[in-house]
Amino acid sequence: MKRFACLIGCAVSLALPVSVEAAPSVVCKPVKKAEIAALFDRWNASLAQDPKAVGRNYAKDAVLLATVSDKPRLTTRAREDYFEHFLALKPRGKIDTRVIRIGCNSAVDAGTYTFTFGDGRKVKARYTFTYEAAKDGTWLISSHHSSAMPESAVTATR
Repeated sequence: MKRFACLIGCAVSLALPVSVEAAPSVVCKPVKKAEIAALFDRWNASLAQDPKAVGRNYAKDAVLLATVSDKPRLTTRAREDYFEHFLALKPRGKIDTRVIRIGCNSAVDAGTYTFTFGDGRKVKARYTFTYEAAKDGTWLISSHHSSAMPESAVTATR
């Protein structure tokens, strides 16, 4: 019985609070879903310019997992390299479906879009844009994933 009492006493003493530094206060930048939706329009309009214009939509440490590239683009130069080739196709995007979620200084816009290229070809794709509010209040893309829609679903029973 004494051992049991000691174990309880030890467990209780381990649960006592320890010194914890106060967390810095965070101020959440208010934003509406329509403002987040407009960020796609800003990005899409930059596709008619040059790779540097598109690149200005991205945070410095953003991750780009692009539709027609098999390598992650983790630097400004790597993202601009991707867009040098992509912009040559003269792409214009149109949102087909979307869901926007807003957090504290972050937002996610995910859904489907269709790209029409200068030669008339169209590609349907799934996308996710994750945004963060920069210190100056500008919203930037922190991650962007895009993948072409599967041509057909194959079930394991066929």
